[in-house]
Amino acid sequence: MNDIAYMVLRRLRAPIITLIVVYSVSVLGLALIPGIDPMGNPWRMDFFHAFYVISYTATTIGFGEIPYPFSDAQRAWLTVCIYLAVIGWTYALGTVFAMTTDPAFRSAVARSLFRWRAGALADPFFIICGCGQSGTALARALDRMGYRVVLLDLRADRVSRVSTMDLAMPPVAFVADARNPDVLGEAGIRKPECKGVIALTGLDSTNQTIAIAARILRPALLVIARVKAEVEHGNLNAFGGVHVINPFKVLATNIAIDIAAPEVLRLEDWLTGAPGSPCPSRFNLPKGPWVLVGYGRFGQAITGVLDEAGVEWRAIDPGADVAREARVLAADNSESALRAAGVTRASVVVAGTDNDTVNLGVTTLARRLRPDIFVIVRQNDVADGVLIDAAHANLRFVQSELVVRESLQILKTPLLGEFIALIRGGGSTQASAIIELIMSTVGNAAPRNWEFHCDPLQPGLFGAFFRHDGEPPRLRHLLMDPGDRERKLVAAALYLVRKGRTLLVPDPQTELRPGDRILFIGRERARLRQLRFLSEPGAFEYVRSGVQQPTGWLFRRIAAWQGARNRARTETGSPPGSLTP
Repeated sequence: MNDIAYMVLRRLRAPIITLIVVYSVSVLGLALIPGIDPMGNPWRMDFFHAFYVISYTATTIGFGEIPYPFSDAQRAWLTVCIYLAVIGWTYALGTVFAMTTDPAFRSAVARSLFRWRAGALADPFFIICGCGQSGTALARALDRMGYRVVLLDLRADRVSRVSTMDLAMPPVAFVADARNPDVLGEAGIRKPECKGVIALTGLDSTNQTIAIAARILRPALLVIARVKAEVEHGNLNAFGGVHVINPFKVLATNIAIDIAAPEVLRLEDWLTGAPGSPCPSRFNLPKGPWVLVGYGRFGQAITGVLDEAGVEWRAIDPGADVAREARVLAADNSESALRAAGVTRASVVVAGTDNDTVNLGVTTLARRLRPDIFVIVRQNDVADGVLIDAAHANLRFVQSELVVRESLQILKTPLLGEFIALIRGGGSTQASAIIELIMSTVGNAAPRNWEFHCDPLQPGLFGAFFRHDGEPPRLRHLLMDPGDRERKLVAAALYLVRKGRTLLVPDPQTELRPGDRILFIGRERARLRQLRFLSEPGAFEYVRSGVQQPTGWLFRRIAAWQGARNRARTETGSPPGSLTP
């Protein structure tokens, strides 16, 4: 706001001085020039009445000649004042209009309004840097989850587009460079309501700068950055505390998992899918050579895992700088180039250029040469979905969708990411056993997953850990319905973390300790029922002992009094409930 006031005063300094001079000279002249009253006596206006007459005359209101008809000298002077005032006001208003159309002034006003709107946010929100396809899709997903979003982008057209998005809660968007720490501060990064910063701009170097700045400004904040280059990826990993998403590596990793341990990928896709979706089938990548069209970062990420798996491959790329790799053919995307790369005997073709039209043409040519070939196609623009649908690809890679899925996995249940990383090292046998456990619990529909934190400061868990005389709290108690202990919740525990140690598929008899974090899967109703263990003081004691604890203050006091009385009678040898003399 100080910037706006300074700009206004600086721009309007000359017009304001001009108006002051015009009014001062006009008032002084009208006060000095004599008039004649109805009796023929000379009279002069005082300064107040002179200012009053000049005010309504200069603004063209015109109340007339008061208090007496003016003399010719007064009328002549007033005529001069009218023209001077018109010139002064024209100059002043013209300066005001020019100032309001000045880009610098409009930017200052917009920034002040953005600072005020971001500072007024009282609901949990995320700062998304980059309003491209990934940023827009993630904003919609976060809105459905009940979060507000603050969007930053250097392109005004993108900010204008997201400002009119049909969201339940309107986003706070601003055209600014998120690499500037001051911009992140104005976006509300220091507010306790800010739950994270997500860098999804088109430049890896920009995302790296934003992520590091966010970590410095608020070290404990969740930070996610999309990075595809190895240098920036390594820098952020070395810096620490940043969740790095490389969409090309994610797809390559999924391909490697499908080749080595397909059930692991099947489990991962199922747990990260929308609740209720069926258990996905395997990629079923065929054995045999691969042909890749496009040998950029996308193609190199895939060929890296193919080399590790010992799969034969050839690539086509028109860039001359790739001719040093013997398996890369420096050619265009023509039919002759596909034949030279061996597509007629290949099992898989990857259309991985950065042009969706080219990818569609490559898919058509490859199917013409080998109708049964397995097709993986890269879709660069979400708007080209209809175009890519025509390719009838076996596997489609959409960068924005993959980034959103990976981001939501981190945001919704961070423990799920740790669990998946552990599962990837266990192989297909372990993954198959967990899939069977999930199916036996919730059926074929994708389960809801959530994290349960054994926080002893919660009202429902304080007594469970510190006020019990019998059996200690166990995992099986969390799988019992707090409203009916004879009924089990439709849920299962997949993962337990305790002071850095992990336990996969913990036994129901596992004793719980304060600070334990447990990953559950199950139905939404089970999650909601389980939340009662955190908020209701008597819920845990009920499932453990079968005794329904009183909930009201008065009944708790009566129960405590009766307990103390019974203990006193037990110490004196009198049976509980008997009368003492």
